[in-house]
Amino acid sequence: MLTRTLAGRVRPLLGSSLVGIRGYAPRAAAAADLEESQPRPGPSSAAAFAATAPTVLQPRVLIYDGVCRLCHRGVKWVIKADKHAKIRFCCLQSKAAETYLRLVGMDREDVLRRVLFIEGPEAYYEGFTAVLKVASYLPLPYSTLSSLLIIPVPLRDAIYDYIANNRYDWFGKDDECLITKDKELLDRFIDRDEMLGGGPSNCF
Repeated sequence: MLTRTLAGRVRPLLGSSLVGIRGYAPRAAAAADLEESQPRPGPSSAAAFAATAPTVLQPRVLIYDGVCRLCHRGVKWVIKADKHAKIRFCCLQSKAAETYLRLVGMDREDVLRRVLFIEGPEAYYEGFTAVLKVASYLPLPYSTLSSLLIIPVPLRDAIYDYIANNRYDWFGKDDECLITKDKELLDRFIDRDEMLGGGPSNCF
């Protein structure tokens, strides 16, 4: 499963300051086998990260390609279905996404390939798994979509990657983050202020 854990490595608590960051989870599926061989950042790099991290990292944040028309449609659908506002959003192209990407040891190219859902400081998901985990937080009947998690991971990944690799050709892309055209939805975005402020940081 594409779940990646940070337990025992990152010790920030939601709602409190980030402290004691010692390293990141390995990127491979066999993370447990590689754990001991992974280099760990020294005290100076951990301190630098803590100094630049926000006081609070919000849970249940979906980070997605903000210029992708298909992704934008999906986000709008989730916002409409998520009556209890459990899911928050962040455009990959915003500065606000950088801290979350550093937390899980990913870069922008990774999220351009597969959407990222950060459930909390100890779990995050990519691609089709991320989409289904988001669905699990929605009210009925939408939450039943999460039952598709029974589909074998290789098959889920193959379906997701095929669509993702062709999404610009099939659905198009914009020159700026599309959420700036739907400002009434920005209250659900952790990068709301940045999106409203405009500027080159909003997009590549």
